[in-house]
Amino acid sequence: MEPKGKTVMVTGGASGLGEACVRRFIAEGASAAVLDLDGEKGRRLADELGSQVVFCETDVTDESSVTAAIDKTLAAYEAIHVVINCAGVGWPAKVLGKEGPMELEQFNRVVQINLVGTVNVIRLAAAKMVLNPPEEDGEKGVVINTASAAAYDGQIGQAAYSASKAGVVGMTLPIAREFAEYGIRVVTVAPGLFQTPMMETLPEKVQVALGQMVPFPKRLGKPSEFARLAGDIVENPMLNGETIRLDGAIRMTAK
Repeated sequence: MEPKGKTVMVTGGASGLGEACVRRFIAEGASAAVLDLDGEKGRRLADELGSQVVFCETDVTDESSVTAAIDKTLAAYEAIHVVINCAGVGWPAKVLGKEGPMELEQFNRVVQINLVGTVNVIRLAAAKMVLNPPEEDGEKGVVINTASAAAYDGQIGQAAYSASKAGVVGMTLPIAREFAEYGIRVVTVAPGLFQTPMMETLPEKVQVALGQMVPFPKRLGKPSEFARLAGDIVENPMLNGETIRLDGAIRMTAK
């Protein structure tokens, strides 16, 4: 699918990996709906990029909130061709910490945002994507999810995060198989250590040290590299039902 003239809906689109995707697709002639809870950043990005972008303040775990965002997107651009799920949180917590067992609500909240939020957006957006006129090979849309290297080798304190991202990996193939009859592809990207707002909260020397853990290239990934892969996924019709690790060959240690 060629991005030019298409509409891309990006959750977590006001910063980090999501923002990079918005910028890349806009540069390629697409329009974008930015779904994010951060109203200030979202409106600032939409103001900067102009009429090709609409901002929707959205809670991905809430059906009515996502529905309102989809309706606003359709009102602005008439269709949704690509969905990129980047919204997520990574709150660390040990299952059994110094102060006792993990609060179950914290585990639930991480799973709700990272996994259930992703499913929520997919199911509601796909109901609109099936109405798109088919392109070559009968393609009507593309869904790109964000997992994590932690889905495979999570560290201590990442039980909730790893579980939520492993769930995203696990549902990729069955949803791709289900959506095949509608001409909608589903692909997941599992990034390693990237320069994101979450990473930038760490001291610079810690960021450099983490980057040196990556076999090659020995640095943190750039959001633009994630966005480049998202572009490749959209344009390559044979990429479907797969999770792609984008991590410089890193395999995380236990701590």
